Amino acid sequence: MSSRRLWRRITPLLAAGALALAATACSSGGNDASVATASSAAAPTGTLRLGYFPNLTHAAAIYGLDQGIFAAKLGAGVKIETSTFNSGTQEAEAILSGALDAGYIGPNPAVNTFVKSKGAALRIISGATSGGAGLVVKSGITSVDQLRGKVIASPGLANTQDVALRYYLKQHGLATDKNGGGDVQIRPQDNAVTVDAFKSGAIDGAWVPEPTLSRMVADGGKLLVDEASQWPDGKFVTTLLVVRTDYAQSHPEIVRRLVEANVASIDALGADPAKGQQVTNQGLAKLSGKPLADSVIAPAWQRLTFTPDPVASSLVASADHAQELGLTTKANLDGIFDLTTLNALLKTQGKDSVASK
Repeated sequence: MSSRRLWRRITPLLAAGALALAATACSSGGNDASVATASSAAAPTGTLRLGYFPNLTHAAAIYGLDQGIFAAKLGAGVKIETSTFNSGTQEAEAILSGALDAGYIGPNPAVNTFVKSKGAALRIISGATSGGAGLVVKSGITSVDQLRGKVIASPGLANTQDVALRYYLKQHGLATDKNGGGDVQIRPQDNAVTVDAFKSGAIDGAWVPEPTLSRMVADGGKLLVDEASQWPDGKFVTTLLVVRTDYAQSHPEIVRRLVEANVASIDALGADPAKGQQVTNQGLAKLSGKPLADSVIAPAWQRLTFTPDPVASSLVASADHAQELGLTTKANLDGIFDLTTLNALLKTQGKDSVASK
């Protein structure tokens, strides 16, 4: 089902009382916050409505679904219904309304949904992708100072890349505002529009995720800022796996198996990157009607790291940046992470646990 068709079916189902959950401290453990236990249980039955983007940064979903990893891990008793979205805002609203049970989503939409629901609506149960974003500009622009008076696009107001762009400009003494004013005009727009706008000269650049970044470079743009250069060790979260809290409480074994499927898909992408790239591109072609050119997908793939680590420190920092920019109010993120199931799984596999701070 397409996101447009799903969107017609979504009705406002939000009721704070139905989603009530005791707030807990941000922790990778903690029994009260746990959305699923790591103990084995009987094969579950039910339906899992899973959302994701037709985008390289959601390769864990695209590859895992295509290769039958999710079906195998969840079991024959679980019906998987998938929906694709082109906007984190739309997917977040689908989670809030109860139209989705789980989904792959960017950090800022996840934070906004958590805050909007006063901590009740969702939990981050795993990471999926790190890296793969930056500022691409016209070839004649060689420094941040030359951005003054220019028009720069972002995928959406207050989205993950929009915050990164505005914070970077602020750090270099360039002011922006929500209405496109200031020293640099920020123009929030869909990534597909951004590619054409850049080719036509309507914008001077954009802070975007892959593969839009590599598409713009292939069209003559220059990567002025690789966002990895702005974070410790070059690590920052791009895509997360989240679950609706009430669904997790009523279907803990399905959620546990969902985490297993996500990790298995990520492991497969790492074990055979060439196959992962090929299968993901074929999946994108099925979803969007056209595969990415080799000149785009090859460099884009190199900038992405598929990992179950949600790089929690970058999520918290990005939320702080959004507040500092006046895009959001003070966010209490206590309890947004529940990595209990993930860390239990990683331990059984002899891997290091991941942090929630």
